[in-house]
Amino acid sequence: MRNKRTYTDEQLIAGGLRNDRLYQEMLYRKYAPVMLSMCYRHTQDEHEAREIVNTGFLKVFQKLDQYSNQGSFEGWIRTIVFRSLSDFFRKKNRSICFLELDQRDKLKASSPLEDLYLEDLLEIIKGLPEQTRRVFSLYAIEGYTHKEIAELLDMKEGTSKWYLSEARKRLKQLVNQYNKRHYAE
Repeated sequence: MRNKRTYTDEQLIAGGLRNDRLYQEMLYRKYAPVMLSMCYRHTQDEHEAREIVNTGFLKVFQKLDQYSNQGSFEGWIRTIVFRSLSDFFRKKNRSICFLELDQRDKLKASSPLEDLYLEDLLEIIKGLPEQTRRVFSLYAIEGYTHKEIAELLDMKEGTSKWYLSEARKRLKQLVNQYNKRHYAE
């Protein structure tokens, strides 16, 4: 890197808003490894993960003026990159959906989760109590650690772990109820 000086997020944002390439590069170098790690959890292909992160950061730079300085800047970036991840897989899997629809009508699930569509699962997650759902979403979907969740939601780390445990128990029950309603013979 050309400049060894450490900058605050506020300085990086201000430089990015001025379209200063050095500040944009430093912002990218600071947060890209974390975002790349998040993307690797969803795809094992390094090329795909880098493409998603780069697309996400392009959106970050385009929307930098929309950051309201409320909440974590890293969390704001993570949300944008996660949306890029979702968009990537939505485009990639568009042609596969038709095959899955045909198979869903013919086959019975061998496990409760096997035939659930993403939309079905998201609907089931909505059945969780609000705080439990928030912790589950932050941890399991967005990739936050319990420490980050605790800071974000103003709770103890152990409380975050408890909510995740409760979410898992409740989701098992909700998935089983869903399957009984939708796949009963």
